[in-house]
Amino acid sequence: MYRPAELSDADRAAWSALQSEAHLHGAPELANPFLSPEFALALGRCRRGVRIAVVREGGEPVAFFAYQRSAAGVGRALGLGVSDSQGVVHRPGFTWDARGMLRACGLAVWEFDHLVQGQGPFEAGASGSFPSPVVDTLGGYDGYLAHLRTHAPKFLKSTLAKERRLQRQVGDVRYVHDERDPAVLRTLMRWKSAQYRRTGRSDRFAQDWIVHLVEQLFHTRTDTFSGLLSVLYADGWPVAAHFGPRSKRILANWFPAYDPEFAKYSPGLLLQLKIAEGAASGGIAYIDLGRGQKEYKDALKTREVMVSEGWVMRHHPVAFGHRAHRTPVRALRNTVVARPELFEPADRLLKRMGEIRSGRFRK
Repeated sequence: MYRPAELSDADRAAWSALQSEAHLHGAPELANPFLSPEFALALGRCRRGVRIAVVREGGEPVAFFAYQRSAAGVGRALGLGVSDSQGVVHRPGFTWDARGMLRACGLAVWEFDHLVQGQGPFEAGASGSFPSPVVDTLGGYDGYLAHLRTHAPKFLKSTLAKERRLQRQVGDVRYVHDERDPAVLRTLMRWKSAQYRRTGRSDRFAQDWIVHLVEQLFHTRTDTFSGLLSVLYADGWPVAAHFGPRSKRILANWFPAYDPEFAKYSPGLLLQLKIAEGAASGGIAYIDLGRGQKEYKDALKTREVMVSEGWVMRHHPVAFGHRAHRTPVRALRNTVVARPELFEPADRLLKRMGEIRSGRFRK
């Protein structure tokens, strides 16, 4: 077991090589940037308990399992709650014993909420599987637009019309796919914090470690990974932005936000189209929009991949206690999200609470 900073350059290179070649062996999800050594290293600078298990055969690394652990042996997927892809990065044909892996890592239980496909030993512990929409861009942007014209024609037509209106009424519309100005990143985080509060959600950027993580990733650049800040400008001012990690083949949709003053132009949706165009020209295979029911994701997606949540356990009192504590919370959340008659009133209540909290509520 290694702390992230203890991992050798040779091991990091081997890890990245496994990711870069994963699509050639029918496991494209393993190339997700949340499964990269760069993400593990950045998180290790922000959170305690980050560890990396390296499995070797004949002295050569064949699998990498990054996780977080508590002193009591409770394990969590790396970045649980903010990462959209979790699991073991491994060579083709490698398999493992789930409890044996936990025992070797000193874990009584390992919890996940975005386990990628193809993780057979861990999938046995899944309590549910959920669709995660993606946007395929390897066929080029024109091919993606053709898909939208067939499957979401009203969405595409209205979004492009709003771009023209933004151009006429505000000023020159310009898109920067890879913005390097940290001031714009801070603007994005302010917008996102305000959105969380406005909609009654927990403000992730009120947590220092998430701010620190985003900043770490923004400044991370390797041959196989970068933190990508994409920005839509109108008349020289940012009106929408997105930050997310990217590997050679996958861009993760992570923190999108926009300036509410320009809401009538739907700048966030327009930004998503621009990101798809930039991803297509940059050789990205697909954009992972992330698990979760959102109307804009349904319009943008070309297909879905499945991710799972649950936990794998050893016969250990810590494991049973952790599961007993977490099961009701997960079950309630998933029931509400899956049933419109429960989700819609809950969502309205959260938004009203957000309005009250931000001082905008009127009877």
